[in-house]
Amino acid sequence: MMQIIPGQVKTVELQGYLQGAIAPRPICFASTIDKNGQPNLSPFSFFNIFGSNPATLIFSPSRRVRDNTIKHTLENIYETKEVVINVVNYAMVHQASLSSCEYPKGVNEFEKSGFTAVPSEKIKPFRVKESPVQFECVVKQIIETGTEGGAGNLVICEPLLIHISDAILDAKGAIDPHKIDLVARMGADYYCRASGAAVFEVAKPNTSLGIGIDALPVSVRNSNVLTGNNLAQLANVNQQPVVDAAYADDHLKNIFQYYSIAPDEMEKELHLHAKQLLDNNKVQEAWQVLLAGNI
Repeated sequence: MMQIIPGQVKTVELQGYLQGAIAPRPICFASTIDKNGQPNLSPFSFFNIFGSNPATLIFSPSRRVRDNTIKHTLENIYETKEVVINVVNYAMVHQASLSSCEYPKGVNEFEKSGFTAVPSEKIKPFRVKESPVQFECVVKQIIETGTEGGAGNLVICEPLLIHISDAILDAKGAIDPHKIDLVARMGADYYCRASGAAVFEVAKPNTSLGIGIDALPVSVRNSNVLTGNNLAQLANVNQQPVVDAAYADDHLKNIFQYYSIAPDEMEKELHLHAKQLLDNNKVQEAWQVLLAGNI
């Protein structure tokens, strides 16, 4: 494997590896104003949520690597301690990217990128009308991680008011990932779109402990067919299932019919069938297939 020791490579090279490996990253589309009321709009991908009580969002307008200067967003935040964090979805990603151009101070990025500025209710910076979720925030603290080019400036924000478009909600009032259609930053000029086939579910063992891969039968743990992900799916149940006599599966019947005199081939086919079920998130059915083969 390639090995890199930070501090022993150029900062711009290290940043490329960091951004390529630590991805996808959600985008903070930050709207600020300076002390004279001049608006500024810029996206940042060093961003995430870090708490819900109190609600805490943090993003980092890092110092520029090439000349060690800071961005207008950070200058404005030092002056006013307020920011609107707008999320970026696929419908607005090119406009958001355009707003990242380093226009001279005083140029209105809302106008340059074609976004609609709407007044906030709790703070002075404008919101981006086109964004499906907008957080009106006060800045609680700014942590400077260094003084050289590439150093971060952690802007710790507390939302006072959150605006959520009705168009992205499901029937239960929760945010639908397919409707919000978020985008995220990868390395270099790459983005990813978090909707459609890219969105999938992973069962999370919140209250019931999974039995663990070490508790799976040996023939399953040592399978040449099932992947680590497949084993983890099986091991995420809180107790090993038992055979369900009512379980019906034509493919399973065919396996028993054609491979009854070849136990090794039968086990392989059972594992292949179980894998197909697991890849379609049918964990209980996969267990039944494996149990039927006397795993």
